[in-house]
Amino acid sequence: MNAVVWWQSLLLVMLGGAFGSGLRFVIGSCLLQRFGAGFPWGTLAVNLIGSFVAGFLLIWVDKRGSAGWPWRMLLIVGLIGGLTTFSSLMVECLVFVRSERSLIVGFYLCITLLFGLLFVFLGARLGAFVCDD
Repeated sequence: MNAVVWWQSLLLVMLGGAFGSGLRFVIGSCLLQRFGAGFPWGTLAVNLIGSFVAGFLLIWVDKRGSAGWPWRMLLIVGLIGGLTTFSSLMVECLVFVRSERSLIVGFYLCITLLFGLLFVFLGARLGAFVCDD
């Protein structure tokens, strides 16, 4: 990757990441207000939404061939990278353990991983359907 493309990629990732992080904050705040703090619905929601959208976007970007790299940087690496959050998932698991709610950890990890995997495949299937020529 030459220097110009590297800098363009960096700027696209930063722009997408800013929007993704803001979107994560909005979704998390709305779900916290709606459902309270008993379960991390915001993190679960953004990770599942992000999985679905990432699956869709991967197919959509791949259909563009070599012209798709800016979209990959902006949308997948930046937007979805900023929206989803593995570190929050892990911190929330630690909080559950420290507050003597360890049983929730297994449930939370299972639904996050199983549904995340399901959603990324569903997003990819939708992407293949929509982008099919």
